[in-house]
Amino acid sequence: MNPSTNQTPLDYLNQIAPQAPKRPVFAWNIRTILLAGIAAIVLVIILVNVAGAIANAQKQPWERLYAKLDATSSVVNDSSTRIKNSQLRSLNSDLKLYITNTQRDLAAPLASLNIVPKKIPASVLALESNADMKQRLEVGRLNAKFDSTYAREMTYQVATILALLQQLYSAGAGPQTQAFLKTAYNNLEPTYTALSKFSASNE
Repeated sequence: MNPSTNQTPLDYLNQIAPQAPKRPVFAWNIRTILLAGIAAIVLVIILVNVAGAIANAQKQPWERLYAKLDATSSVVNDSSTRIKNSQLRSLNSDLKLYITNTQRDLAAPLASLNIVPKKIPASVLALESNADMKQRLEVGRLNAKFDSTYAREMTYQVATILALLQQLYSAGAGPQTQAFLKTAYNNLEPTYTALSKFSASNE
């Protein structure tokens, strides 16, 4: 012990021993930086994919509605000269006018979602294809049952359009879009009811 400082030999040795360098709390070596960078990139990719999936989920019902109207319009136009019954011919004309007006009014909601009708995915177009319906109508024509076949097929088509309008309305949107969807639904419902009754009476 040093009498002048009241130090024990152990204290003295501790005092003159080299001190271990203090490590910073966050030691940024190359490996840590690389791992942090990779984690950040993975997180960004995940967020972009999630955002894309949400955007696609919002767009698809609108794309389906447009594709369904377009496919139905084609059948309505083709059927104009083949329908014999005057009541059914009148319903077909109503449907033609409805589709024309609805496609016109649909332009604004589609634009707000950055949907370009000519760029709707092939998978959506395939889902709403009218090829099978046209084939059934041709069979009906060959069997001299075009009117009843048309009424049955169009009742189903119109029902799916109404269901899409209801789905989009329930999903929520701006006031103008909601008003468009409500009007489109209300304008089509009487045609659906009339087609359904005609189909039932001709089965």
